[in-house]
Amino acid sequence: MADDGDDRGRMDLVSRRRLVLVSGRSHPELAGEVARRLDVSLVGAHLREFADGEIHARYEESIRGADLFIIQTHTRPVNDSLMEQLIMIDAAKRASAKRITVVCPYYGYSRQDRKASGREPITAKLVADLLSTAGATRVVSVDLHSGQIQGFFDFPVDHLTASPVLVEYLRREAGSDVVVVSPDAGRVKVAERFSQQLGADLAFVHKRRPPGSANVVEALEVIGSVAGRRCVVIDDMIDTAGTMCAAAERLVEEGASDVWAMCTHALLSDPASKRLEAAPISRVVVTNTLPLPAERRIDKLEVLSIAEVIAAAIDAVFEDSSVSRIFGGQNLS
Repeated sequence: MADDGDDRGRMDLVSRRRLVLVSGRSHPELAGEVARRLDVSLVGAHLREFADGEIHARYEESIRGADLFIIQTHTRPVNDSLMEQLIMIDAAKRASAKRITVVCPYYGYSRQDRKASGREPITAKLVADLLSTAGATRVVSVDLHSGQIQGFFDFPVDHLTASPVLVEYLRREAGSDVVVVSPDAGRVKVAERFSQQLGADLAFVHKRRPPGSANVVEALEVIGSVAGRRCVVIDDMIDTAGTMCAAAERLVEEGASDVWAMCTHALLSDPASKRLEAAPISRVVVTNTLPLPAERRIDKLEVLSIAEVIAAAIDAVFEDSSVSRIFGGQNLS
């Protein structure tokens, strides 16, 4: 049995642990909201560019021995956001942070997670290698494009999901006669999980990309009963909105009474906003894993906050408790 001196020593060790939250410049609004939910202050990181565009980072206070969490979503310009985060990791390592957790609400290059044809890179793996080499010891991200990206790392990855936020919205707003729709065969598993949580029916759209074309999608057939019903099309991201709009048009042709579009990551690259505005979609529901400038917002767009999910995960990592328990195991995919 340990004596009182041993107990005091352990308590002193625990009391010396320090959670430090720092933000890059890609999405300071989200980082500030996460900090408020954790009831901590963001530590300042002095970030600037030299005349030639090189990025310089310096922490404004000591982070020695800290559990450091660097929040930086990989928004456009993606390469700048990623490089800034790598430099912040390196600076933290050289400043003797004890653990460096990289929080990437949106993980850049996640779509390049395999070789779809010859002579292509697997850039999602390259990004993982860069984060590791820079000095990261853990990664937290939201709704990776594919779960296999977790295997690109040789240290822990906490794969969060926005489904608690999105499902709660649907329970509150969508009504009872809802069909959850996957816009392609690859997202059926995710759509099925939503349908189970909502007690709703499931459908999916069979799509095809014409050979040799980029950002062009043909929606060929709807599998499932959608006539006269509200259809909610679920995807991990909306980039140029070609897939989402093609699915919506096909659902309306099949008799859907209403179509909502829903995703975690709103990239909304041109011409997404115009496509969504013109499409037979009444609501576009997204989360704030990425910043949305005013010129990309449209009247039918609703943005939900993911900050509570990220804050809960950061707290669990810091306390060495289960992250998957936050989601009831629904994030393990």
